[in-house]
Amino acid sequence: MENPFYAKTDFPALEPVSYSFTTRLKNALNNEISFNGGYKNYCICIVDIINSSKITASLSKEKVCKYYSIFLNSMAMIAKEFGGKVVKNIGDSLLYYFPQTSDNSNKHSFVDPLECSMAMIEAHGLINQKMHEEGLPPVNYRISADYGSVVTAKMVTSANEDVFGATVNICAKINHSATPNSMVIGGDLFEIVKSFDGYQFEPVAVYSSGFKLQYPVYSAKYHKVRRWIFSE
Repeated sequence: MENPFYAKTDFPALEPVSYSFTTRLKNALNNEISFNGGYKNYCICIVDIINSSKITASLSKEKVCKYYSIFLNSMAMIAKEFGGKVVKNIGDSLLYYFPQTSDNSNKHSFVDPLECSMAMIEAHGLINQKMHEEGLPPVNYRISADYGSVVTAKMVTSANEDVFGATVNICAKINHSATPNSMVIGGDLFEIVKSFDGYQFEPVAVYSSGFKLQYPVYSAKYHKVRRWIFSE
């Protein structure tokens, strides 16, 4: 008796792939992404909306576009204001980094990522005022940052550089350790900024991975005085 799990099935015959398509595919594999060569250390940041899929599920397509547009454009503008370089949006999050932090001996350059994040947090009320005016639900978000080695790459189809590496991955993973509308930083960034005046850092989690075992994560906030006040 023939095994029913291996019964013969009439599959369509495979069509040969044209030589021109094969050539173009090989060229794309070689040229679509151009790595700039070598690694650099940067402060990497991600700001991510909380529960965006659930929030936008009941919205029309037009309102969904408006919702993301208000948030992402606001975050991108603030990042650029503090010298951040926006890489891309990934769904409901924005990835950006600070080129001036490539020299970790220049401690002052690390103030910008912290101040940028504080400004994003302080802008929460103003952004939600705009959401309300547009008949949209309020938005809440988390910010994460870390410092370490990344490799940059240029996409043929984009004017922006992309960044890759363990630092980017860890920054994304620790984002969920932040409470709504707050910031967390990884242990490597903490070691650089822990002595900065005006900020308060507290351990909130430990992240484990194949790269960094028991990697500490810290909350970051102003110690006393708010420095960014947005009129609502």
